[in-house]
Amino acid sequence: MDTTKLRGSIVPLVTPFRDGVVDFETLGALIEWQIASGSHGISVTGSTGEPAALTLAEREQVIAYAVEVVRGRVPVVAGTGAHSLADTLHLTQFAERAGADALLIITPPYCRPTQEGLYQYFVAVAKATSLPVIIYNIPGRTAVNLEPETLARIREACPNVVGVKEANVDFIQVSRLFDRCGMDLLVYSGIEALCFPLLALGGAGYFSATANVLPRELARLYDLTVAGQWEEARALHFQLLEMNEALFIETNPGPVKYVLGLMGKIRPELRLPLVLPSPENQERLRAVARRYGLIAE
Repeated sequence: MDTTKLRGSIVPLVTPFRDGVVDFETLGALIEWQIASGSHGISVTGSTGEPAALTLAEREQVIAYAVEVVRGRVPVVAGTGAHSLADTLHLTQFAERAGADALLIITPPYCRPTQEGLYQYFVAVAKATSLPVIIYNIPGRTAVNLEPETLARIREACPNVVGVKEANVDFIQVSRLFDRCGMDLLVYSGIEALCFPLLALGGAGYFSATANVLPRELARLYDLTVAGQWEEARALHFQLLEMNEALFIETNPGPVKYVLGLMGKIRPELRLPLVLPSPENQERLRAVARRYGLIAE
């Protein structure tokens, strides 16, 4: 299975809405902007894409539309994890038929499965597809951590489980992942401030919400490390820090959508229970966007 293209800055794209419905015209424009800005991949219907607010039919439509617009220029990674195994299998098999290049599948939220439960769940899903599977480990949202030993067992049973997106503040876990699973494991950062440190450990890249507003900079961060320009990459890492922190001042993707709205890229709409940032935080985001040159003074 060729996974050489599943590296770099894979943007977890927002799902734009207009008057309460998915705005496909704007979604297409966002995809074109991302590719033109150097993003190495497009991911849709992941956390930043508000999958919990989308119907299954809408998730299918977004995945199929992204594949259609991208036209093979970069990999499309479809987020297909859902609350039930049945829905996850449904979306996973749909994404494969639609032409997605890889799958991003979150650990099941809310139910807090055991490690054995996680093992059986991901084996069931991975065996239902021939696509590369990237497991999405985000304990802060799911209340369960996929242990490195469990991932090693899953990979032994299912060779198409090629990687893991680690949105885990326990950075020691990354070293344990490589130790238990080998350096051929594709490990991606899901924590914005850990993108550069993960690359230094041998990571494959990252799914950074910040790439929604600074795609060129996030692509360059990866490209610099590939070129061996670590000092420049380190400097860029610190330049991105303020934006990384600002975009998580409230629950993602509220701040991201607000900044994209300031930039004129989308209409800044979310679906309940998510809402736009408070007036105070909007002022802070506006100030940060100015400092990064995203909006006029």
